[in-house]
Amino acid sequence: MTLRQITILTICVVFPSSAVSQDWRQFLGDQGRGTSQDTVPTKWNKANNMVWSYQLPGKGSSSPIIVGDRVFVTCFKQQRDSISRFVVCVNKKTGKKMWSKEIGANYREDGYRGYITEHGYASNTPVSDGKMLFVFFGKGGVHAFDLDGNKKWSVDIGKGSSNRRWGSAASLVLYRDAVIVNAADEAKAIIALNKSDGKQLWRQETEMLELTYGTPRLASNNNQTDLVISVPSEIWGLNPKNGKLRWFAETPMTGNVSPSVIVDDKTVYSFGGYRSSGSVAVKLGGKDDVTQSHRLWTSRSSSYVATPLLHESNFYWIDDRGVAYCTNAKDGKTVYRQRVQNLKSGRPVYASPVLIGKYIYVVTRRSGTIVYPPGKGFKPIAQNVIRGDDTDFNASPAVSENRLYLRSDKALYCVGKK
Repeated sequence: MTLRQITILTICVVFPSSAVSQDWRQFLGDQGRGTSQDTVPTKWNKANNMVWSYQLPGKGSSSPIIVGDRVFVTCFKQQRDSISRFVVCVNKKTGKKMWSKEIGANYREDGYRGYITEHGYASNTPVSDGKMLFVFFGKGGVHAFDLDGNKKWSVDIGKGSSNRRWGSAASLVLYRDAVIVNAADEAKAIIALNKSDGKQLWRQETEMLELTYGTPRLASNNNQTDLVISVPSEIWGLNPKNGKLRWFAETPMTGNVSPSVIVDDKTVYSFGGYRSSGSVAVKLGGKDDVTQSHRLWTSRSSSYVATPLLHESNFYWIDDRGVAYCTNAKDGKTVYRQRVQNLKSGRPVYASPVLIGKYIYVVTRRSGTIVYPPGKGFKPIAQNVIRGDDTDFNASPAVSENRLYLRSDKALYCVGKK
């Protein structure tokens, strides 16, 4: 065998299929970065560039994910005191239902009031390793299915509630053979479950997880992988093999922390906090308290709900008050802060931004999807409203093969060139 043949064989083994690069297997896609090299339309409506739509069996704020030719999304339906959740699988190209599974609730949920009316009981985005699908329904537990909808296991991770009773929000993360759950609301714990059978691998409990709603992220530096999560007043680096704390740094974000952390090269960033809000940059690594040695900067700029998008040393997002932000990743200073026009009142944006090709896409709750280029000023080029759907669009989109996948409380939409 020649050296060239060996090289080709190695590439085939490491990258078995180009389809993997077209998957969007977790919240905000590959590594949670919210970026895609694809090109999708910047303008659409029900008559133009709408490839298909699928009526969902219930509401939800979870984002769709994509594995191969399948789109997965979760929903909930409430009837008086009864709540059912659904896992739905739709064909990516045709929009036809492939399967749907209903999961009932034989326990008492938090009441449908306050912030729960804003996001509901299906806010956690599924995750997949390409062979299995894992879904999290808060007090409804973690469930594993094969891609054809056959349930493999279910695990109860707690029935608790935070002191605010705002419901569950964090999405699942995969690490080697583990499914990692931020069960802060249900158990004030981070829990790792075995992917094959759901058995608990480790569990770390602490009262400090109260009001921690973000999704943990994996960050690798100097041959070490940390599980990073932002909690009120601190950011942590845990050992994903056993959940033990390796390092922590103090942050200006007290109160609840909702956005997920952002990992870039050797730095982790965190936004959030309410009422005391802010942002922080921390160099990865270290041991124990690294506040003085590894904290690079803190800032008062913040995002209360959405996870900001990092692109070319700047962060971009539109907050839940309808203000577009751009801040510098090197020092946290504001590049621009501008009120977004033509947004309906209330909390206009819950979804996190994604960068697709040359443009940033931000899904607003009731005023369409805003499209604008990154840069030193906020200059939107389109605001795409799907007429006839007046329900909330709370979820961040998924991207695959030059198509954009949006979900509302009513339907799942596929946008692409026709």
